[in-house]
Amino acid sequence: MIEGLLIGLSAAISPFNLMMVVMGCVVGTLIGMLPGLGPMSIIAIMIPVAIGIGDPTAALILLSGVYYGAIFGGSTSSILLNAPGVAGTVATSFDGYPMARKGQAGKALTIAAIASFAGGTIGAILLMIFAPALSSVALLFHSAEYFALMVVGLSAIAAFAGTGQVAKALMMTILGLMLGTVGEGALSNTPRFTFGMMDLQSGFSFITLAMAMFALPEALFLVMNPARAATGDSGKITGMRITGAEARSIAPVIGRQSVQGFFIGVLPGAGATIASFLGYAVERNIAKGAEQAEFGKGSIKGLAAPETANNAACTGSFVPLLTLGIPGSGTTAILLGALLALNVTPGPRLMIDTPDVFWAVIISMYIGNLVLLILNLPLIPYIAKILTIPRTFLIPFILFFTLMGSYLGQNNSTELLILVGFGVIATILRFADYPLAPLLIGFILGVMLENNFARAMQLYRGFDFVLERPMTLGLLVLAALLVILPSFRAYRARKRAEGVADGD
Repeated sequence: MIEGLLIGLSAAISPFNLMMVVMGCVVGTLIGMLPGLGPMSIIAIMIPVAIGIGDPTAALILLSGVYYGAIFGGSTSSILLNAPGVAGTVATSFDGYPMARKGQAGKALTIAAIASFAGGTIGAILLMIFAPALSSVALLFHSAEYFALMVVGLSAIAAFAGTGQVAKALMMTILGLMLGTVGEGALSNTPRFTFGMMDLQSGFSFITLAMAMFALPEALFLVMNPARAATGDSGKITGMRITGAEARSIAPVIGRQSVQGFFIGVLPGAGATIASFLGYAVERNIAKGAEQAEFGKGSIKGLAAPETANNAACTGSFVPLLTLGIPGSGTTAILLGALLALNVTPGPRLMIDTPDVFWAVIISMYIGNLVLLILNLPLIPYIAKILTIPRTFLIPFILFFTLMGSYLGQNNSTELLILVGFGVIATILRFADYPLAPLLIGFILGVMLENNFARAMQLYRGFDFVLERPMTLGLLVLAALLVILPSFRAYRARKRAEGVADGD
């Protein structure tokens, strides 16, 4: 490993490769800030550039920089505009946007930058240490285990509900699962619930749904409530620095979610989205009292958790890609195609045949995260000034990027009609105090849940896979505990409160 690190270091710090790191990070961050243009789109666009470079090491360093730069930059639109254009940054908006609404946009962006840097850096170190061993662990996960993992994700839905809103959160999750069934089925090409519309044959677009749930209602709320656009005294961005107490508060969160996010990212098919949702859910469930009540209202822990987890997961997703040749997500599938086009075959022999490529990418990840931190921290006061834009300009700005992101996602004008329709429904649901995050989580996880459940049922000819796969059973037990324990804790707290009331 030491020899491989030295080879990778010498390759990564060459002037040309350093330029590729910086270029990838800058392009990725800028694109990530625009809702709708996520890492998949920009990596697909950059593939001809990467192939034109010719050097596989430099090409992969460039594309990797674009990947984690886009995830890093995606938090900006989530925090400032409540418009998450990438699935991995949806959870960031849950507490990032409320912080921005309180006039703490600078602090929110600072925490996001530090958490992203820490998650990516710790992920790169774990990748360096555990990549060979983890490749064999990832092979143990089959369709049955992925189905159980999705159930674990859905069982944490209560974490995204406010006090007394668990029933509403459950209803919204079921609605999200129902929306996920629109389009072609998991094991057949038969369209379902499309009402004969060809445009719905491939189902609803995540980007359209995300914009409809978060960004469009925000623009409508700005129209109906002018005071909502206020950002504090004279529009000046203040309070960028985090205090020592706040740093000590989020340090354990960053540590836990760096490790958890990395190991979730290692699993093919899991990725940054599930890592960020589970990270948020875990931290909310283990928080106590007032800290737990703060989640969803501007909690610094609620912001640090998904930001750390999604960046660590991005790094972890390179384990199955490089060591097994298995893409863990749509983005890494595009990266796999780029590698094959450059005559590099990912797999167990990559570390032996082309160690310079393998280790240079790992070293460049650490350098890239450092570059992202250096680039973004000084720019935070200027980025945060988006919130000081007058309401008359801010509303068209949000609407333009919302409509553009939705249209570019599918290149289909029907998406705009779907966006407006769901946007109006989402606004009504917000007035009725229904949480919208569970709907989006149900939609994202529901598609993967159905696909893996259908494959597991086909392979094991029924529900036998639950008993035949001990890991599946273990994950389903964990999911049950995630449902039972919070309910038990709430029941005990209610009994204790009743006891105090009786004592009075």
